[in-house]
Amino acid sequence: MTKQRKIIITCAVTGAIHTPSMSPHLPVTPAEIIDAAIGAAEAGAAIIHLHARNPVTGQPDQSIEQFGALLPAIKQRTDCVLNITTGGSPTMSIDERLRPVAEFKPEVASLNMGSMNFGLYPMLSRYGNFKHEWERPYLEGSRDRVFRNTFADIEKILTTCAENGTRFEIECYDIGHLYTCAHFFERGLLKAPVFIQSVFGILGGIGTHNEDVMHMKRTADRLFGDDYRWSVLGAGRSQMAIAMQSMLMGGHLRVGLEDSLWAGPGRLAESNAEQVRLARQMVEALGFAVATPNEARDMLALKGGDRVNF
Repeated sequence: MTKQRKIIITCAVTGAIHTPSMSPHLPVTPAEIIDAAIGAAEAGAAIIHLHARNPVTGQPDQSIEQFGALLPAIKQRTDCVLNITTGGSPTMSIDERLRPVAEFKPEVASLNMGSMNFGLYPMLSRYGNFKHEWERPYLEGSRDRVFRNTFADIEKILTTCAENGTRFEIECYDIGHLYTCAHFFERGLLKAPVFIQSVFGILGGIGTHNEDVMHMKRTADRLFGDDYRWSVLGAGRSQMAIAMQSMLMGGHLRVGLEDSLWAGPGRLAESNAEQVRLARQMVEALGFAVATPNEARDMLALKGGDRVNF
């Protein structure tokens, strides 16, 4: 009997793209982010991708204090793989973005593979009122903001974490990012299996057409062969369609309110767990199975939850 293929579901529970005024369900406080992470894990996510926020204003917050309020509490309640962002937000310095990963030494950290335009300003046309003063300037500022991830920045993150056993979710927003990843792989700063998260639908990166998805996969296959594991995330309304395409092409998937606030046309997701449940239904309807956290650890060659610093 053919062994059933296992799909890793990652859930990115809050992120730094959406602002609190966009959805009442976006987790902001430590308690809300912790509950969102646990709910997503219970629904079937093997990996939880974490950002932190200022609990009063909802601004992205990369401080040790805010991550320190999240990580032990989540770890006590689930054996999920916890993935800390080094992306933080496009307004932060590289040192600020790197600080939590260097301190807490997680199993996985995200790592963007290139500087890029990161256009959030089109969302201004969809939201008239904002609860916090920072939200409108943050979105408007993306017209003239470059999300910095230079070769030196990437190398600094990789070398800082080299002794910690932290592996990386390599975020590739365009084809050139795959070639940058191959560059660091050839230099030995990234080890197989490389975990590539292809990102579709951010203004400034690759689009969401099915040909875009196939182009990413073909290029990654050519560059890495059997030395990588592939996952995708689709921004906004493309979230589930791209997730399904990934599964059919041999990949894994990411959902969560960082990437999309929706659970269907015109319907806000009431929780991260709701999106994970929708993804799980797709996985099982296609005849696949959802990977457990330990199965994800095996597939990605992770160090284990007992070797983190939280």
